[in-house]
Amino acid sequence: MTNKPTAEFKREAVRIALTSGLPRKQVAADLGVGHSTLNKWVKAFGDTGTVPQKEPELIKEIERLRRELRIVTDLRRIRKRSGGSFPRRKWETLKKATVFFAGQKR
Repeated sequence: MTNKPTAEFKREAVRIALTSGLPRKQVAADLGVGHSTLNKWVKAFGDTGTVPQKEPELIKEIERLRRELRIVTDLRRIRKRSGGSFPRRKWETLKKATVFFAGQKR
């Protein structure tokens, strides 16, 4: 006899899979279920459209933090490439960063 997961467990697993940002294989392994099983649950329970009110705020905060991290990472990369002679005063940093990014191809 096998233990059947409850509907509550399935809904919680779907919520984790959709909001955690982790790969579904990892979420499935952490929960002790198969990857295809988790995908079936996502198809069954994922279209409910019930997103808690805090989720949109968290998504906006994550996007803001990612932008901020990208800027800091770029500035760090500029300092490394300049051989440590990159100025640390704010106005000089902004001027050098503007020149650096103008020459970059994206």
